[in-house]
Amino acid sequence: MAEYQYLSGFGSHFSSEDARCPGALPEGQNSPQKCAYGLYAEQLSGSAFTAPRTENVRSWLYRIRPSVVHEPFKSYQVAPFLRGNKWDEQPPNPNQMRWSPFDLPETGEERDFVAGLHTVCGAGDVRSRHGLAVHVYLCNKSMENTAFYNSDGDFLIVPQQGPLDITTEFGRLYVKPNEICVIPQGIRFSVAVEGPTRGYILEVYDGHFKLPDLGPIGANGLANPRDFLTPTAWFEDRTVEGFKIVSKYQGALFVATQNHSPFDVVGWHGNYAPFKYDLAKFMVINSVSYDHCDPSIFTVLTCPSNKYGTAIADFVIFPPRWSVQENTFRPPYYHRNCMSEFMGLILGRYEAKEGGFLPGGASLHSIMTPHGPDRKCFEGASNATLKPERIAEGTQAFMFESSLSMAVTRWGEETCQKLDARYYECWQTLEKKFKI
Repeated sequence: MAEYQYLSGFGSHFSSEDARCPGALPEGQNSPQKCAYGLYAEQLSGSAFTAPRTENVRSWLYRIRPSVVHEPFKSYQVAPFLRGNKWDEQPPNPNQMRWSPFDLPETGEERDFVAGLHTVCGAGDVRSRHGLAVHVYLCNKSMENTAFYNSDGDFLIVPQQGPLDITTEFGRLYVKPNEICVIPQGIRFSVAVEGPTRGYILEVYDGHFKLPDLGPIGANGLANPRDFLTPTAWFEDRTVEGFKIVSKYQGALFVATQNHSPFDVVGWHGNYAPFKYDLAKFMVINSVSYDHCDPSIFTVLTCPSNKYGTAIADFVIFPPRWSVQENTFRPPYYHRNCMSEFMGLILGRYEAKEGGFLPGGASLHSIMTPHGPDRKCFEGASNATLKPERIAEGTQAFMFESSLSMAVTRWGEETCQKLDARYYECWQTLEKKFKI
């Protein structure tokens, strides 16, 4: 059973040791001459050593064997639709795109989390550590004697169907739909599932996810730091011949074998660790007067770019909330944007697109491509009696928003056969209403 501790401040220093080995963490220094219980000290750095203190992230792991004990890596061709660097396999396409729910593995086909990774779109270059990718995972089998880590960046994982039972070097995370987890760059993990399982992944190459600044909102609002949970230390001392360590490196997969489980960390301390968050705990900020606030007020996590106020990627949600604005059009406005907007639906119906946009599906509105409510939504909102109204009840939509212009993969545009060629038609019946 997974056990957690509160971060008690996003990015703050915390520590944990398995209750079976009290005193596993050293006192006074990180790497003593001899660690307790005959453990090895190993540092995992998520930033440059000389990064400013506010951005410097690392953790010390006290483990049974150091992670360097493995055979050489070899190419691992198990996820043919995973991409990380090849963004030119399709010609550019500025059209509005919408996908029906992505197919789960067929009966009789076994596919684990790694083999089930499919890249939909992305931009940038993993070698220069700049960019992002959007993936979906479509699997029905638990990873057995296999661990995975991403050398290229952080994974923000959004389950849509089926929970994920994730074992990491830092402990265990059980992540259900309407929760998210972040596995930072380099941390090894294994995913167990309970049947056909589907979800979305936002991968960033540049840095790490953090809470957005609150500005005029003040000290409280949006995602509360104390609601983020990180695992408590848990280890297994298990000899396994041929245990696979899968690395995503420069967009490709490689595998090495070793004779033991990598989940042998008895204790750890630092400010670099996996974590989970329950989206139901998000404190919604909304207008109580008029106009529709920009979707940035729904930002849960952000990966900033070097340009102040502009993100490599934002993770934004549209949770259940009250709509009470007066004398105004309440749904999202018609919009053209200098950002790319990839949307997914975890459950329910998105209020601006109640037909066609389904749980397990997605949409992409590229830079400066117009989008907005369909005719049914527009007519209903324009003529509705304005009174306090609960919206998005039983629904959870989200958006991966990026300042980069994302390219769609061949799998996303052709192979998956889920792209809705008639999506544009939902706006074609919008009437001319102009009168003098």
